[in-house]
Amino acid sequence: MAAEIITKEDLQLFKAELVAEIRQLLETDTTKSDTEWLRSSQVRKMLHISPNTLQALRVSGDLQFTKVGGIFYYRREDIRLMMEGGRP
Repeated sequence: MAAEIITKEDLQLFKAELVAEIRQLLETDTTKSDTEWLRSSQVRKMLHISPNTLQALRVSGDLQFTKVGGIFYYRREDIRLMMEGGRP
């Protein structure tokens, strides 16, 4: 099996493409409605991530949330800011 060397430029290009694709998903998301707040399942579907990844984002503080009872809610704007690299 041949080894491939990945450069910083390759990683930066990958990051730019990934952010562009996620931004497009956020804009054309089928679960999108006028609702500002999203439940965990909606966020996971929108970002194509697992429950554990979403939990890691909560624990690390990268994604702000509000918990009502046993349900986590996320603001659409906070998700957008996180994807753009800014902190909510």
